[in-house]
Amino acid sequence: MASVPLIELQDITKVYQMGRVEVHAVRGISLTIKAGEIIAIMGPSGSGKSTMMNILGCLDQPTSGRYVLDQKDVSHLNENQLAEIRNRKIGFVFQTFNLLGRTTAFQNVALPLIYAGVSRIERHRRAQEALEAVGLADRMSHTPMELSGGQQQRVAIARSLVNNPSIILADEPTGNLDSKSGIEVMEILQTLNQERGITIVLVTHDHQIAQHARRIVHLHDGHVTREETVAESRSVITD
Repeated sequence: MASVPLIELQDITKVYQMGRVEVHAVRGISLTIKAGEIIAIMGPSGSGKSTMMNILGCLDQPTSGRYVLDQKDVSHLNENQLAEIRNRKIGFVFQTFNLLGRTTAFQNVALPLIYAGVSRIERHRRAQEALEAVGLADRMSHTPMELSGGQQQRVAIARSLVNNPSIILADEPTGNLDSKSGIEVMEILQTLNQERGITIVLVTHDHQIAQHARRIVHLHDGHVTREETVAESRSVITD
């Protein structure tokens, strides 16, 4: 695994103005994620997990601090610049799949390539390759309603792959799945990490799902309270 820092958060804060009230969602988080890591972020509701993921995914900007992504400071970029980085470097997987209900698996996966201006022939090749990578070569013409929850999430993972991202951000990717489907989804993410070197950042409340990572970061009230390797976590669970 490469030792180059892919992500560096330096004293990141995020404050939301809710009327006259300031909500401090993230309070001085510093974190380094190396290229090729699988990292799980855990914490109770309101701990800052979602805000942190939005910042990592260039969907939101910090109030203060520095976010260095692939050696580029992205803390104060404008919306167009952030969108370009998202399209080139980051794939997203969500708990609710976020698929278009009336379009096929193939069309759902190809959609980001249309927005990126990729040619029709190249879109076809890359969408097919992505669906094959998640074991859905025989489901390309099926709509989401014709797929199980686990299959829908695999389509969402395929969609996250088509722009060849260096990072996949997975926000509760197994939250709507049964345990068997959840394990299958995590095995796919692990395979993508091992075979393609994609860095995986996973938000989960499930300790068993977090065991698929190599490192676990715990948040509480907008702070990192502790970090541990999965080996350390397993010893605590066993004890």
